Amino acid sequence: MTNYEHTEHTGSLKAYVIGFILSLILTIIPLFLVLNHMMAKTPLMVSILIAAVLQFALQLFFFMHIREGDKPRYNTMALILGLVFAVTLVFGSVWIMEFNSVVQ
Repeated sequence: MTNYEHTEHTGSLKAYVIGFILSLILTIIPLFLVLNHMMAKTPLMVSILIAAVLQFALQLFFFMHIREGDKPRYNTMALILGLVFAVTLVFGSVWIMEFNSVVQ
């Protein structure tokens, strides 16, 4: 039986706990705003979107270790390219749906 050493750094317990607590906070804030009707519709949607983007970044850095590895620059570039594709698809789809609803 061979014994393999685990040389990849996966993060510390402290980092995971901090990431988890921040994730909870970024989940509770929009929930609190929605349940208590604290804002009008547009500012509420903007605050939820901001919390979602912050949560996304938090997950990448604390749990998915986007900065770690042999070539973190390639990981970041691939992530940015994926985000460009996703944003283009979403905004393009919304734009097309909005255009089609005006014409009819």
